[in-house]
Amino acid sequence: MVAAGGALFLKGMLIGSISWVLITLFGQIHTRRGRHTHEHRHLRPASNKDFLIVPEVTRVELNQSIRVFCIILGEPEDESYWAALKETWPKHCDNAEFRCNVERNDKWIQMRKTYKSVFEKYGASYNWYLLTLPTTFAVIENLKFLLLTRDASQPFYVGHTVSSGDLEYVRVEGGIALSIESLQRLHTLLSGSQPCASPRAVWNLPFDRQLAVCLKYAGVLAENAEDYEGRGVFNTKSIVHLIQEAMPKTPQQVVKGCCSDMAITFNGLNPKKMEVMMYGAYRLRAFGHHFNDTLVFLPPDGSEND
Repeated sequence: MVAAGGALFLKGMLIGSISWVLITLFGQIHTRRGRHTHEHRHLRPASNKDFLIVPEVTRVELNQSIRVFCIILGEPEDESYWAALKETWPKHCDNAEFRCNVERNDKWIQMRKTYKSVFEKYGASYNWYLLTLPTTFAVIENLKFLLLTRDASQPFYVGHTVSSGDLEYVRVEGGIALSIESLQRLHTLLSGSQPCASPRAVWNLPFDRQLAVCLKYAGVLAENAEDYEGRGVFNTKSIVHLIQEAMPKTPQQVVKGCCSDMAITFNGLNPKKMEVMMYGAYRLRAFGHHFNDTLVFLPPDGSEND
């Protein structure tokens, strides 16, 4: 018993030390909350050389420690997207559900009903919940890399933030990633007697702003996700649109000036462009270019996209 206890202690010390190294070294992507920064959110990028000190078994544990549930929120007229979505990026989520607003409810009512039912059905089975529109394409592996050193038991949510007065919120066009703590607080609020619990839209605001008001009331604040060069990784526009915008600004470096190479989402895609993005993100390989990532986020069992 003593030997077993000692072994567990040493294992705990090893994992703790490795976690400290990862938190110290990882920082390809960091988050900002408005103009005020969090010291524990600004992490330097880790190189493959740094990662060589991490045992393979620990890499597997890290891969399995981040579980993302994806929610695609649509309308009946989005039916043409469902077939493409079922065969593209949502297959890389640990689980995904397509929610169609068949009752033609207000968007805020649809969102709140969706969040409530998802939490009541799955609870803490997942530690991150990503909500997108049908027109959004997401690279789940990049999202997991962003969230690798983030604590899902903390009350915050991530995406492309904008300000409206003193309210900072995440635009739904780029996707909204909630920690399990944020979702739990939102569920408690929606189930109570506060204004947010009303089945009606109590503010004349877009539904992503109404969500931000309720989350702020629950002590959950929005954080903007960026890469190490300060470029946003949750994009509210398509990659074509972003490239067109970058051409007059950075004509010598259009691709680099357009978007982050660790981008998580793009929006404004039709089903055919969704398939093109899937090919570019997961199938196309440039001969002679090797991306020696030492940490691999594997898609769930049953995914045939890799």
